[in-house]
Amino acid sequence: MCPCSSDIPDNPVVFPHPVAALLPQSQGMVLLDRVLETGEDHIVVEVTVRDDGLFANTDHTVPAWVGLEYMAQAIAAFSGYRRKCRGEEIGLGFLLGTRHYQCSVDSFPCGKRLRVRAEKIIEAANEMSVFDCVIEGDNIHAVSKLNVLLPQDSKKFLAGKGI
Repeated sequence: MCPCSSDIPDNPVVFPHPVAALLPQSQGMVLLDRVLETGEDHIVVEVTVRDDGLFANTDHTVPAWVGLEYMAQAIAAFSGYRRKCRGEEIGLGFLLGTRHYQCSVDSFPCGKRLRVRAEKIIEAANEMSVFDCVIEGDNIHAVSKLNVLLPQDSKKFLAGKGI
């Protein structure tokens, strides 16, 4: 059973389950290491910047723009957690865009641990949401607002688009 935050009002919940169980990505594309906490409208995850992945440069860094993917996966983990708590299947979400991604560095050094916080600030009736996201690490700070679509039934949504 999931320790949903609605069971413990106003207190963050420490999340003991593997983050990969919350994401629709295949194992090789899961960039997050673990969920540190989750609450009614937020999640905090940890990422260790990897040099064995798709985004690594030869100088053992990952471009700072990959921070957007870290943020998007944090939102996906938040959505997956909420779905798991309701007994629903993990579904796809869609990153629609971002506003003003700002990062204090050009790249993340491989091996560096980062904390990513995503907080839902707007949830519309049309399944669109806006999350305020922050990445923090040793001398690293990135911020952005991500616009996402989190359809209740992603298969039905995609079928309606002819995909």
